[in-house]
Amino acid sequence: MQTVKLDLAHAPYDIHIARDLLTQVELIKPLLLQPRVVIVSNATVAPLYLKPLQDALEAADIQCHSIILPDGEVYKTSETLNLIFDALLTERCERKTTLIALGGGVIGDMTGFAAAVYQRGVPFIQIPTTLLAQVDSSVGGKTGINHPLGKNMIGAFYQPRLVLADLATLDSLPLRELSAGMAEVIKYGLIDDLAFFEWLEANIERLMARETDALAYAVERCCQNKARIVAGDEKEQGQRALLNLGHTFGHAIESGLGYGVWLHGEAIAAGMMLAAYASRELDQISDDDIERIKTLLLKAGLPVKAPVLGHERYLDLMAQDKKVDAGKIKFVLMQCLGESYVGELSRDTIIAALDVGCAA
Repeated sequence: MQTVKLDLAHAPYDIHIARDLLTQVELIKPLLLQPRVVIVSNATVAPLYLKPLQDALEAADIQCHSIILPDGEVYKTSETLNLIFDALLTERCERKTTLIALGGGVIGDMTGFAAAVYQRGVPFIQIPTTLLAQVDSSVGGKTGINHPLGKNMIGAFYQPRLVLADLATLDSLPLRELSAGMAEVIKYGLIDDLAFFEWLEANIERLMARETDALAYAVERCCQNKARIVAGDEKEQGQRALLNLGHTFGHAIESGLGYGVWLHGEAIAAGMMLAAYASRELDQISDDDIERIKTLLLKAGLPVKAPVLGHERYLDLMAQDKKVDAGKIKFVLMQCLGESYVGELSRDTIIAALDVGCAA
């Protein structure tokens, strides 16, 4: 088992990475404030992993309740969030009752947000079952739901007490979901870890074949990078914004197409290509750099062309992004491969990037 520590002064916690962590209750039990948990999962993950987790907890004399939500980004809404609250209130759950998020990014985000606001805050634990959640969304305390006018616009920074990244859950992950998670893996190499990007170029086939050693290394490296960044900027006032490479364009794609049409990682992959084209327009990266990024994304089974929404639609959607500051859209751009920064783009540069980066 590999362990990455996220060192926040007010809420430090461990991220454990290994196969078959799901039933290692000795990692969970010491963190519980009372021997009672509520497991939040979805209709896809629960049939696979809920019973082993629940059986292990109950064998350790921990009372379990479960909440099964519908699966998909389209359900990351206030209406679905209320299903969690309805169940917590019906079961008379208390402030010391721990919520456990068992699922991918949608489940983690909603469970974390529910934990942040139910009775003004209850503890929660993340057990991410997708690659994207294991390398990104389960770590760092961003929680929330979508709104029809914007992705993740309603939420809170609220840290889990523990993250258990059980690599065995990736065995059942559909190939499309594995690819979507790989977009966030590649992101870490591009923002500030050129050596990792080069490792990914050499090992992408092993990752797509789900070789345990390769996956374990990639998950650990991503978590190390994110933990370092979050520890220095928990509330995204500075360096943490770099983790949004491709997200300003990508969130526009998700909102513009309708949530769930493209997976989050697919939209981020296309968004990273648009950010790369914009960076090339600024003479910061080369044609060769563009080709290296594109080749790696294609080997990961990801789209490298964004959908055609129209210039004005993209601009309007990006103007609603939560990273807008003083009315100006902020983008994460590449100074070079493995080095990024937050900046602004002229309208002409945005349009030039869209013209090159959108499907014909």
